[in-house]
Amino acid sequence: MSRPAGREPRRPTRWWRRRSLRTRLTVIAATAIAVSVFVGFQVASELMDWELRDTAENQLRADSRVLATNAQRAGLTQVQLPPYPGSGRLVRVILPDGATRTPSGQPALPPVSEQAERVAQGASADLMESNDSDEGYLVYTLRAGDGAVQVAQVADDSPINQFGFGMLLIGLLCVAGGALVGRTVARTGLAPIDRLTAAAVRVAHTRELDADIPDEGGGEIRRLIRSINDMLAALRDSRRAQRLLAEDAAHELKTPLTSLRLNVELLIRLDRRGTLDSALPAESRTRLLNDVGAQVAELSTLAAELTDLARGDVSDENTELLDLADVVVAAATRARSRVPDIEVALDVTSVWVSGRPAALQRAVLNLIDNAGKWSPADQPVQVRLRAEGTSAVLEVDDAGPGIDAADVPRVFDRFYRAAGARALPGSGLGLSIVQRVVDAHGGRVTVARSERSGALLRVDLPAAAPPDPFPRLAPGEDTAAR
Repeated sequence: MSRPAGREPRRPTRWWRRRSLRTRLTVIAATAIAVSVFVGFQVASELMDWELRDTAENQLRADSRVLATNAQRAGLTQVQLPPYPGSGRLVRVILPDGATRTPSGQPALPPVSEQAERVAQGASADLMESNDSDEGYLVYTLRAGDGAVQVAQVADDSPINQFGFGMLLIGLLCVAGGALVGRTVARTGLAPIDRLTAAAVRVAHTRELDADIPDEGGGEIRRLIRSINDMLAALRDSRRAQRLLAEDAAHELKTPLTSLRLNVELLIRLDRRGTLDSALPAESRTRLLNDVGAQVAELSTLAAELTDLARGDVSDENTELLDLADVVVAAATRARSRVPDIEVALDVTSVWVSGRPAALQRAVLNLIDNAGKWSPADQPVQVRLRAEGTSAVLEVDDAGPGIDAADVPRVFDRFYRAAGARALPGSGLGLSIVQRVVDAHGGRVTVARSERSGALLRVDLPAAAPPDPFPRLAPGEDTAAR
């Protein structure tokens, strides 16, 4: 049965993931050294075994040649075989009839193999063979006269075993030393990360974003510390912006809320006394209710603008390819419905951009509303849209008094209102929202003086290629099928 998708990893993997980075580095270092020692032991053992066997074979060949020379001089049956001294090489003479001669006192050798008999019969000159018995003999057979002579040696694995035991001890010491070195290196190398973690924990507990983490270490550690310091700086700026937004919003809300509260309290007080009709004539009551409605509308507009501004660039709206002329016309229509007295003169051409329709329409609407506040009743707000190079250029100008040079640097600041605009309705957020939307679309918004001596606000947005007027045909597709 297959393992269900999304199931937790197996136990060894889960255990490994739960280990600390120090433990992982220590285990990796110790394992690497253990593997290196094992591979080195295997290679060295093979080389040592090959060298010992080659030396033993050369010695057997040399001893066989001496014995064969003596056998040819004295004859295989008469050649002198000294008694076995108790250790060392073993010899045997193979006679033509297959019988054998061995020195007195010598341990019995394994029976003569078929290949050795063929050497004695002259089928081949010599033969090197190893015996797989318990003792393990290495036997060299050399043709001599009408028979052969053999020199054998017990295969001695003690040097290999001693070498392996020594390598085992060295390997254990290397693994222990590698683990210690790996632990030390991990502790030293991860010290900056430990300090970084402590600083991050301190920031999380104290909520203090002002203390930068010391820039230490090198390479990846330094880049990580700098990235976290940049993140803390961005968080500080965000917190500062939130605090300023809250303070400015409270300040801007205070005046309409105070006026609204006074008007409502006056109405409630007169209504409780039963003197509402006598104390407030119909004309005064109508004016007061109109003021209350205007103040509620101002608060609603301010709340909507604050919500839009606080959201920043976060939006559920998707970016799409759109004709900016349609957005400008829709914004002008909304502006006329909101303020029937405003007159908007449009001079737009089709220019395609990639953007969010609702956000762009809100920005254009804010530009038109701002110009409508300053334009005289007999002078329309002029809105022009054209393509200029690789940009879509939108210009909105009015015939008002224009913007003073001292106010130009701050005209897009939140809640900023020039001295001449204090008596006009508004929150000072409209142009700030325009700048945010334009920046989010990779554009630029500037302020200048128009030809009518009023304010000219210009928006430059990256233009996009218009969509194909007709869908493209797939290869081999017949147009008649459409």
